[in-house]
Order: sequence, then structure tokens, then C-alpha cells
Amino acid sequence: MSGKADPRPAGEGTTSRARLDRGRGALGPALELVHTGRAPTRAVLTAELGVTRATAGAVAAELEALGLIRVDAHPTAAAGSQGRPSHRLELADDGPVVLAAQVHADGFRAALVALGGRIVATTPGCEVVDADPVKILSAVVEAGADLLRASGRRCVGAGLAVPSAVAEPEGLALNPLHLAWPVGAPVREIFAERIGAVGVEGPAFAANDVNLAALAEHRHGAGRGARDLLCVATGHRGVGGALVLDGRLHTGSSGLALEVGHLTVNPEGRPCYCGSRGCLDVEADPLALLTAAGREPGPEGSLLHQASRLVREEYGDPVVRTAAESLIDRLGLGLAGLVNILNPDRIILGGLHRTLFDADPERLRAVVADRSLWGRSGSVPILACSLDHNSLVGAAELAWQPVLDDPLGALSG
Repeated sequence: MSGKADPRPAGEGTTSRARLDRGRGALGPALELVHTGRAPTRAVLTAELGVTRATAGAVAAELEALGLIRVDAHPTAAAGSQGRPSHRLELADDGPVVLAAQVHADGFRAALVALGGRIVATTPGCEVVDADPVKILSAVVEAGADLLRASGRRCVGAGLAVPSAVAEPEGLALNPLHLAWPVGAPVREIFAERIGAVGVEGPAFAANDVNLAALAEHRHGAGRGARDLLCVATGHRGVGGALVLDGRLHTGSSGLALEVGHLTVNPEGRPCYCGSRGCLDVEADPLALLTAAGREPGPEGSLLHQASRLVREEYGDPVVRTAAESLIDRLGLGLAGLVNILNPDRIILGGLHRTLFDADPERLRAVVADRSLWGRSGSVPILACSLDHNSLVGAAELAWQPVLDDPLGALSG
């Protein structure tokens, strides 16, 4: 509770307290509605929660007292509208933040992320990744702690995105194939220890980067409103996938679901790091495009940036176009197989796949429709991911989840 004195008459305060007690279970759902942009006004909040106007008002007031949202005290009606204007609900500009971190094959980055998926501060990307996970996670946490000290904001948790399946409940990075880390590195334990060592409050979490990108896009980006959302994306190396069902990540029995990078799309193709051949991971990632186009990777930026720039700037070159079309076709084969198995209602693409899709969306759609059962009966919408730094935003979503589940309990400590 806010601890502020209540200036209202005693009877009115008692009534309001009773309303809040009845609506306390709605605090988390209410905050999630505002957090995801689905309740821009108190009237919409009332309807979405299925409570009385008075209870919705008490819930909104408590979230405001916790410093999470701002309620417009003097609503005005829009031009031409009828009826009483509703109070607008906005996320607090100076509310708490979480520390988000991402490590990938070409570096790491830390950020402070507020409710609504808003990145309020970020470090420059670092291009050095040590083979010792303790060293690299210490560096990214120190960078995040510097951001926190400069901001003066309260931190309520931390989340980490890594290019590996993360086994639950231990939090182990089982296949950091594009990092030199040992298999089974206890990344969540290391991250949590480093978070505590620099004095950052709140729980610490770790998960696969594409899973987190999908979660962020579902709540704040191109996946918003989808019920069964499939996300496939290239990282700086390799290919990952994720599935969001009814607003929650589907991670399988132990966090290892949707390892789509190891779908075979070219049986006679390149050897894969997993021991197989022709996996999506090595047939449709940035290095595969550069190799197919006859371009040697250079020192000017990551492989992802080099491959994406090649498609954007030189797609008219016949050699580049042929290489890109080959990747599009193999990506389409992989997506068609996933559509047959998962029957998603939307597919979103990130990383280099987003760039390839933007370059020739109809070619990819045609491959998926032709090679999937459900594509022939009704095409699955395919969209590009829309958020910058979506894995970072998704890492923040992990850290925000305890607050979304129980705002009062999470913040009272």
C-alpha cells in the first residue's frame, strides 16, 4: 500500500477500501492490460476485467500509488464523442525498471527497460565475448549496474537472453554452439550471483534469446493479438524458433522446445555443429548467405549486419539474388514443416529472415503455402518482427513477470 493519508471522509474511505479488497486479485491482470497497451482508459479496463467501475477505479488508483501507472485526473472528451469521458491510463514515466542483458556470438549489451517494453537506457554493443561465462556475465552486469547508478531508478529484477537452449529448472545453457562456453554452463546461477554482487535488487532470470524475442513481440510488437504465435529468427549465428500459446511461451517439459535450427532442410547440405547435415541452422543463417553469395566475412560489424546489408543494398546483383532465393526456399521448407505440426495463426520472422522476407515476401509465402497442408487451405499470415532489440525486451519481460503476477507483493519488499 502507498502509506499516504486518505483525505476523504471516513465512510467514503471505508467503501473505497472494501472495493480495493475485492479487486486486489485484479491488480496483476490490470497492470498487464496497461503494460501491453490493451487498456488505454479506465472504461476499457473496467470492461476487460469484468468488474464495476468503482472497483476498476480503486485498482487503477492503487497501481498509481505503487508508482506503476498514471491516471489522468481530468479527462476530456474527444471531439464528436458522446457520454462521460474516461480517465486515460498511462505507464509512469519515472517508475521502476528492470535490468536486461543479452549475450550473442558477436558481443553483448545491457539495458534498462521500463513497463511497456520501453528501453530507457542502453549500453553500446560490446564485440568481445570471452570463453568464460563468468567473465562475460560479470562484464554485462557491471555495464547494467553503471546504467542503474546513472539513472537513479529503482530496479525490480533482471533478465538475461543467451543463444542457447536453457534447461529448466537448473538454468543451464545446454548448447551454446556459437559461443565457446562449456556445454551445461549454469548461466542463471552465474547471472544471479553477479546481479546480487553489484547490489541489484529483485530476482534474476535467464532464457533462450529467440524465446524472449517471441515473448516481446507477442506483448508489444508484430505478434500482438496472436493466439498461437510462431517466431523463427536468425541470431548473429544460427537459427532459433519459439512458440507462444495463449500469451505464454511454450518451452516444453524442461525448457528445450522449438529447437527449429536443427530441422533438416537440405539432406546433402553443410555439416551442422550438432553432428547432422543440412540443418536450418547452417543453411539459412548469415554465414550461409555470405558463403552462397561468394562474399568473405569482413571485420566491419557482425555477420548478421553484413548479411542483412548485402540483401538490402545488393539484391539486384544476380549472384546475391540467387543466394538469397536459395535461403528463402530453405527457410520456407522449414516453416512449412512447422506449420504442418503446430498450426500457428501467425508467423513472425526476425534477424536475417526478416530482411529476406522484406526483400521478397511473396516468394516465401508461396513456398510455405505450397509445402504445407494448412497453407493450401488458408495461408498463415507471415510478418516481420517489429521491435528493435526484441531479445533484450523479452529478457525484461521475464524480470517484469513477478510484478505483473503480484504488483503489491513484488514491490512491497
